[in-house]
Amino acid sequence: MPSEASSVQKLSESFYTPFLSDVAKARLPSPIRSLLPLEATPGLLSLLAGKPNPTTFPFTSLSFTAHAPPSEDGKPAGHDIAVKVSGSDLAAGLQYGPTNGMTPLVDWFSDLQRAVHGRERGEGWALSVGSGSQDLLSKAIIALLNPGDAVLVQSPVYAGVIPLFHSLKCEQIEVEADAEGISTDSLRDTLNNWPADKPKPKVLYTIPYGGNPTGATATLERRREVLQLARQHNFLIMEDDPYYYLYYGNDAERPPSYFAMERADTSCAGHPVGRVLRFDSISKILSAGMRIGFASGPAPILRAIDAHTATANLQPSSLTQVIAHSLLNAWGFDGFLAHTRDVSKFYREKRDVFEAAMQRHLTGLAEWSAPQSGLFFWFKLLIPGADSASVVRAQAFERGVLALPGTVFLPNGRSTAYVRAAFSLLSPEEVDEALKRLRDTILDARAAATT
Repeated sequence: MPSEASSVQKLSESFYTPFLSDVAKARLPSPIRSLLPLEATPGLLSLLAGKPNPTTFPFTSLSFTAHAPPSEDGKPAGHDIAVKVSGSDLAAGLQYGPTNGMTPLVDWFSDLQRAVHGRERGEGWALSVGSGSQDLLSKAIIALLNPGDAVLVQSPVYAGVIPLFHSLKCEQIEVEADAEGISTDSLRDTLNNWPADKPKPKVLYTIPYGGNPTGATATLERRREVLQLARQHNFLIMEDDPYYYLYYGNDAERPPSYFAMERADTSCAGHPVGRVLRFDSISKILSAGMRIGFASGPAPILRAIDAHTATANLQPSSLTQVIAHSLLNAWGFDGFLAHTRDVSKFYREKRDVFEAAMQRHLTGLAEWSAPQSGLFFWFKLLIPGADSASVVRAQAFERGVLALPGTVFLPNGRSTAYVRAAFSLLSPEEVDEALKRLRDTILDARAAATT
């Protein structure tokens, strides 16, 4: 009987050839790393790699404690659990490892994608671990875009990708976004009116959950329309989703990821899967300092990313991967998901505290929509002719409060009245004081603007 994955129609490997950049196509394989998998051949004596002898490593075991995940009845974790890394697991963590990530962790994340997004192995996708999702994003951009290529960019956009596109001299085509996520009207108009003598963009970059900086989460209808446009105009979707597990929005059912939708959504029936390159991160839910992210998507693109890793930084850290896997394995999928629900609840409470303070201090002085995911508020200063850069960088800083002016999130760097404020760290008392200071700053700027 055929497996569920084997019945899924998927795009052919050759489909991706035009999407790969010249750099990706020309990149030579690592002469050593391309042969490392052969070391697992039974009975083989390898003289291949210059691996240090593990007997010279001073570490004998690593032990740490971690919170037990909340129980199924919603009660918070009441104790810590001890996790020990030793023996073969520690030995693997102290040595060079596979380019795409340690096999147990790759398998764990792959099974997570099946459990959360309904994606079975054998559907033409692969998964690679990186040194944070930013590492994988940068390599994906190099693998897909040539210098001067046009790229569709949700705007305002995560400031961290603007330099990546800029370094390739890409033409960043801004697609408007609002409180419901990326605007499909803007995307459709851009593509329908694209010059006939110019190649259409082959990539759309978007953050569908808790979009940085706006905090907006794309609605189900918007996501469906984006997928339909991707098929109609033949582009790939780079789904950057570090806030997926921080969704704390409306009580209505959360919309699925693009990675899930391209397989499961009945409105997309009859279309092959393989247009979504998804980026996940554990930075916001386990540890930012561990620097672990993972990309899931078409196998030819993941191979191009891995080829870059093999020549750039060889691999993500073996040790942090083993530590992460030890914890995740101890928790299991149910424990992990319970932990993420607890984390999202924590940030929902933080969001509510921050919005209450905004209502107290900034009503009539700013406009905003409450985020449904992520760590940020995006708000517009109601100051005639306001340029948030001058207000935030100078006047607000002088009063002892620091935020980011919206201009850093706009590919063309134009002036804007918008500001991004992170609410993840401050206590309620600190939030109240920060917004009092911001209120005073805005009042002074309004007075100056009317004189």
